[in-house]
Amino acid sequence: MTSLLDTMPPTEVGERLREARENAKFTQAEAAEAADLSRTTLISIEQGQRKVRIDELRRLANFYKLSINELMRQEAVQANLTPKFRKLFQQEDDAVEMAVKKLESLAKAETELERLLGIQHFRNYPPERPILPGDVRAQAEQDALDLRQRLGLGLSPISDIVTLLELELGVRIYIRRIDGGISGLFAYDEALGACILLNGNHPRDRRAQTAAHELGHLVSTRREPEVLEEGVTENSREERYANTFGRAFMTPARAVMQKFREITVGSEKLTRRHVIVLAHFFGVSREAILRRLEELKLAKSGTWDWFQANGGISDQQAIQVLGDLSGPDLHKVDADRPTTLRLGLLAGEAWRRGILSEGQLARMLHLDRVELRRMFDGLEIEGSEADGALLPD
Repeated sequence: MTSLLDTMPPTEVGERLREARENAKFTQAEAAEAADLSRTTLISIEQGQRKVRIDELRRLANFYKLSINELMRQEAVQANLTPKFRKLFQQEDDAVEMAVKKLESLAKAETELERLLGIQHFRNYPPERPILPGDVRAQAEQDALDLRQRLGLGLSPISDIVTLLELELGVRIYIRRIDGGISGLFAYDEALGACILLNGNHPRDRRAQTAAHELGHLVSTRREPEVLEEGVTENSREERYANTFGRAFMTPARAVMQKFREITVGSEKLTRRHVIVLAHFFGVSREAILRRLEELKLAKSGTWDWFQANGGISDQQAIQVLGDLSGPDLHKVDADRPTTLRLGLLAGEAWRRGILSEGQLARMLHLDRVELRRMFDGLEIEGSEADGALLPD
């Protein structure tokens, strides 16, 4: 992995170190002694004739009472997502505006960490497919199937769509607790790329459906920001597309029809047990799978509403049907874990290298230090020999 030292010219690094030393009012001899360097070596570094090593940079920064980030900071990414959303929410809707600012802040923090670590963020977005005249749902079904084939998913269930979007497509995706009326946000910015915020208050299967819905916007209308709110009906072709795309991506028609036939074989009625097993298999909510069955004419229109009017399908019933398979929502940790997998790794690496302090990272990621330490505990960043093998040069 490269770092900022590999991308910044030694002359600029040296000039920054000289200015920092002079601002701290230390002589070259004092700074050299503190950093365990000879005075001539420090002179060479300040003049750009010799590259400073990361351990030397850390010692010098500490002596000057600066972080490496402060010492090496370049111009931050300039991006503002709020104006993109302004026309979508009412003037008094503070919850949406706060969620938008949280999404923007997290995306900027991740971008800053990439810059400090010398990492180029990759984008593997699917081709943009504008919504055409005609049957918008048929287009969404086909586009979802095409993307599945592109990703090599075939008709298999998607066990973790958040990691898929983050590591396979390069989407900046975050899970944080936000106002209960908001399921998710989507925005695209040339500097930041595609950004999604999911509501961590929602269960995993519901978050998965929201993520797939927002993926539909990335495919079809990526330059238009979107706020997905609970109980909002499909009032535009764009929303009908995104809703259908999300269902088709998580529950492909052919796979659903095949699994439905296997599970209901010999039955005359669609029971709660059937719904529970299907929802578990595809990793979606019970409502989502029933809506999909209605859409595919495998269940009568209004079946979900019928179940709701007749006692619903409870979590306790799901536990009775699935037994040990139900278990706790292990990925609910995503909602309590302060970052996604990639962002956590970037933060841990910046801390391990001494580029950012614990306090700086906590402020950058909007976490308290307890959350940050809990995250680091799972990353094995202490640097011991047992932590792992060396990477090739």
